[in-house]
Amino acid sequence: MKMIYVLAGVLMSLQLHAQQQTGRVVYEYTRQMQIRMGGPGGPDQPPPPPHAHTIKQEVLFGNNQMLRRALEDNNINDFPGEGGGIQIRAFGMGDDDITWLNFTDGRKVEQKEFAAKQYLVSDSIRKQNWKLTGETKTVLGYACQQATTTRYSKRMMMSMDNGEMVRKEVPDTSQVVVWFTPTVPVPAGPDYEGQLPGLILQIDINGNTTYKAIEVSQKADVTAIKEPKKGKKITAEEFNKEREKLMAEMQRNGPRRIGHGG
Repeated sequence: MKMIYVLAGVLMSLQLHAQQQTGRVVYEYTRQMQIRMGGPGGPDQPPPPPHAHTIKQEVLFGNNQMLRRALEDNNINDFPGEGGGIQIRAFGMGDDDITWLNFTDGRKVEQKEFAAKQYLVSDSIRKQNWKLTGETKTVLGYACQQATTTRYSKRMMMSMDNGEMVRKEVPDTSQVVVWFTPTVPVPAGPDYEGQLPGLILQIDINGNTTYKAIEVSQKADVTAIKEPKKGKKITAEEFNKEREKLMAEMQRNGPRRIGHGG
């Protein structure tokens, strides 16, 4: 209850002081691969994927809205499997993937590509139970506060055994540490947007997935912050079901490219 009062106090204080409402942030997103290669070794065994890979993405915010997209210089690696038949994409974010949020009505729309199909996934902003720790630090000249939460979900674990891709749903508990700055009173960020009273500049998830702001500007192309329109309209729940169906079909039909979302 005390933390709720603290958050409310921060929000009230920010409402009394007009501060930066528009901007652009460039983030480095690093995610360690969690693909296990099993079975006997040998010259035909596919090489293991790299320990981690980093891409860049940008967040634009203004007019109480936010847009997140990959930067054009991203280089998303494919890792060839046995005989070159199976390829696993390191990240789910494609070059045309876009996430748009309207903070006023709590609406979220994601433009996603999966299995050569385009989707428009609509959802509401889902909120975690955050705790302010009282820890502070400066990130790129911005005074930040630390907030933590535990996220409970499920994820698909993929493994390669004797040349066969095996998928299994397993429970997933994530410890999330976020650094946000109340001096920019816009709840934008590379993830967990719309949930904290300030711009998120850093995120650490279980120590193996991180977002780090490397550039912050007070100027942004506000005209680019608009709801995406390209793809089949679908709800988040419908998209998850369709993705699982397509993944199961890929596994049954044999080796082909598998792009998995983050």
